[in-house]
Amino acid sequence: MSNRNKWAGARVDRSNLYDEITNKIVAELEAGRVPWVQPWGTDAAKAPLSLPRNASTDRAYSGINVLILWGAVVEHGFSSQGWLTFRQAMSLGGNVRKGERGTAVVYADRFIPDADKKRARDTGEEEAKAVPFLKRFTVFNIDQCDGLPEEIATSSPRPDNRLIEPRVEALIEATAIEFHVGGNSAYYMPTQDYVQVPPPQAFFERINWHRTALHELGHATGHATRLARDLSGSFGTKKYAFEELVAEITAAFACAALGIVPTVRHADYIGSWLKVLRDDNRAVVRAASQASRAADWLLGHLPEEGARPIEGSPSAHRRAA
Repeated sequence: MSNRNKWAGARVDRSNLYDEITNKIVAELEAGRVPWVQPWGTDAAKAPLSLPRNASTDRAYSGINVLILWGAVVEHGFSSQGWLTFRQAMSLGGNVRKGERGTAVVYADRFIPDADKKRARDTGEEEAKAVPFLKRFTVFNIDQCDGLPEEIATSSPRPDNRLIEPRVEALIEATAIEFHVGGNSAYYMPTQDYVQVPPPQAFFERINWHRTALHELGHATGHATRLARDLSGSFGTKKYAFEELVAEITAAFACAALGIVPTVRHADYIGSWLKVLRDDNRAVVRAASQASRAADWLLGHLPEEGARPIEGSPSAHRRAA
């Protein structure tokens, strides 16, 4: 097969892969299930709340793979968030049990086709433009493996619930993002670069104050001085809906990393998210990728030790009381 035909086949496969992922996410949303919100802590989800990790390298999966693997954990009743490739299981002295079916995850990258490189050399043009692509590979939950070392087969303990809220508040402080507590609505103001969240007593559950704060901080990561996302969309536009999708998934990833069960902060946007996903089969992959970068930015500011709670936060409120 010529290089051109190989590349044409790759484009078809990549397109099919985007369609496959998007169609599954759309089907979940249409059924009233939000893929970044799973029933952690119930009989349906036996695995502990956390981001999925490669059990060999201890690296957390990111982007759309988090949604794919969370869905597989719940669908199959796995008790672990640890995953391995077939070869990794063998290299650790174990094996994937016969008859087990793996879960397909994806790897996103860019490359320059050989034909484009040659044309650029022959014509003296600038270097050819890299083309994005997705590649599929298969992983297995450690529940599907035998003979793994004990430290691999054992799930990490859940964080101490008493430490979760102070850690979130220390994180908010450490980001140095201007943060106001007050008013009766939560929002991020891009033009003035500040977050506002109502006081904790305005929330039915105190933990919802922290979930809401992480959602709005997710928006703030998009500022030009941070991750420089397009925040220009006005309410009701596709740009606005896409940014809300990024913030929702960012909050879910950050919550899971901190030990907070994610919830949907803006369920009324589900219709607009569906429209974005139906119109662009790459939108959910881009949104999840940007959400991973945003969550990484936030979590990268997490202090090793607790810090002073921000004024008006639940910890400060308790202290004042």
